[in-house]
This record gives sequence, C-alpha cells and structure tokens, in this order.
Amino acid sequence: MENKSKYRFFLSFLLVFSLSFTNVFANDSEGHGSEEGFDFSEVMAHHLGDAPIFPLNFGGTVVTEGQPGFDAENHDVFVNHDGVKYHYVGGLDLHITKRVTMMWIACFFMFIVFIPAANLISRNPKKVHNKFTSGVEAFVSYLKENVVDASLDHHGHSYYHYIFSLFFFILFCNLFGLVPSVGELTVAASDALVAVGLFEHTPHSLHTFGEIWSGITPTGDISVTLSLASITLLTIYGTAFSYQGISFVAHAVPKGVPLPLWPLMWVLEFIVTHIARSFALTMRLLANMTAGHVMILALLGFIFMSESWLIAPVSVLSSVLIYFLELLVAFLQAFIFSLLTTVFIGTVMHRH
Repeated sequence: MENKSKYRFFLSFLLVFSLSFTNVFANDSEGHGSEEGFDFSEVMAHHLGDAPIFPLNFGGTVVTEGQPGFDAENHDVFVNHDGVKYHYVGGLDLHITKRVTMMWIACFFMFIVFIPAANLISRNPKKVHNKFTSGVEAFVSYLKENVVDASLDHHGHSYYHYIFSLFFFILFCNLFGLVPSVGELTVAASDALVAVGLFEHTPHSLHTFGEIWSGITPTGDISVTLSLASITLLTIYGTAFSYQGISFVAHAVPKGVPLPLWPLMWVLEFIVTHIARSFALTMRLLANMTAGHVMILALLGFIFMSESWLIAPVSVLSSVLIYFLELLVAFLQAFIFSLLTTVFIGTVMHRH
C-alpha cells in the first residue's frame, strides 16, 4: 500500500508539474498564428522576466492612451478599471513588480513557519515539542554550529540573526520559484470553467492574483542578488571597523609587503577584494537560480517547437529530473551564500 501511495503521489506531482509549465507555453501560443510558429523567446520573457503589477510613482505625471506623450512601447504600461492604458512620465518609479510580490509571499510563509515555531520553543527550550519545531531547530543548530561558529569562533553570536535571516530568505525565495505558479493555475482553472459554461468570465481580481503569485524566482533577478550582496559588503566593512577600528584602513594590507607595492596592494585589499567577493556572491546565486529554469523551459519547449507528442515523454521526464536537481540547488545556494558571507566577515575581524 505504501508503494502504491508513493506511486500515486509521483504521478500527481508529474501532472501538476506538466500543467503548470505547459500552461506558460499554451498561454504564449494563443494569439500567435500558425504562420508565426512557436516563439520561445516570449516564453522565456514571460517566465523569467520581471514586470510591474501595481503602479507606484512619486512626482510623475500620468499620461493616458490617446494623450500626447503616451508611449505604447513603454515597459511600465498599466490598465485602469475602465480599461484605459496609462503610464507615468518623469518622477521616481517604484512600481511593485512580480518579483517583489513573490518576495512578499516568501516572507509571509517565513512568518507562518518561524513565528509559531519560536513561540513553541520559547515556552520550554529543553522540550521536544513536535516534528515541526524539531525540524526548525535542526536547521538553525546546523547553521549555528557548522556555518557561523565554525567561521567566526566565539564572535558569532552577534551575527546569528543576520546569517539565519539571510539563509532562510534565500532558501524560501529559491523554493517558491520552483513551486508551480498558484496564480496562473488558478486563472487557468477559472478559464476552463468559463469554457464549459459554469461561469460567464474570469474575475479581474483573479487575474490580478495570477500576476501576484506568478511563480517567478526572486533570486533570479540581479537586483535581488546584488542587494543581498551589497548588505553583506556593508556588513564586512562594518565588522572590520568595529573590530579593528580606524587602523583597518592601514591594516588591510598584509604585513611584509614592500613599500613600493603598498599603494597598489591597498587598493586591491581594501577596495577591490571585497567588491569582487560581493560580485561573486551576486553572480553565483543569480546564475544558478536562472540556469535550471532555462533548462526546464528549453526541454518542455521542444514539445511545442517539434509539434510532436512523441518527444513529450522524454522532455517531461528530463524536466522532472532537472526539477529535482533544482531542489537540491535551492538549498545548496542558500547554504553557500550564507557560508561565504560568514567566511568573508571572519577574514576582516583581525589583521592578516
């Protein structure tokens, strides 16, 4: 019975996985004639590219369709409740995008997981409450002992909160980029009910929900990874000046460097080294969280590009295997980003 249950679970997962990704391809193929064929670039842009959802502008002017200055090709074009298109001219654009809403969703579920766990554990820290709290404690204990304390020795206590938050935020963002798009699946289910005549039309609010929970990976955007790496960079410099004081400016250069090379080494050690480390953190997380999605989309895209069902089993099976590899990568990249952050912080606590 247990094997049959696992078999049914795998088939259910395979079905949801296929529907969630093929829905992206199907939506893209609608509206394109057979003469144009399948446009893979638009599928990639839809699944990996960011787009504004809710307008937020300070100091700009609203220009509606038909008015002078309206640009239909503007990236930030919105539609009001009357169906009129508009965008902003000038001012500061801080529009809420798909990646921002997915980060909100990831943070929301972090609160759901960690606030109840913290409340239960704080009541009696020495008691094993349930598997849920035990799992949370296992993750936190592993990070504490094998990441923070191992790199910072007895100085790690001040950095627990940052490293733990960094790890779990990246992990949840990575994982929610692999969860099938709840929003798009909901809209697809509503459209199917409309097609069979159960509903007249799909509500506008449901389409909005589809955009909010788009399934896009927040850490697949350089603005997100660069922001996280920039915070790490500031933490590195803050730690250096906190532990070494103003002498860190001079102590950045290792002892024994010849005087003629000192200015060059100071630039390399004080500025270039730490910026290069932050850049490496940025690109490593970005590339790893983007590459897997590109491979999955490419494998599933073969079905639509070849227009043959014969290739479907191979493409879907290969995509599922890559998907499970991406689950491992999601944990691995969160761990590596946190580990390297603690290592970089530890290197500036004392003079070389």
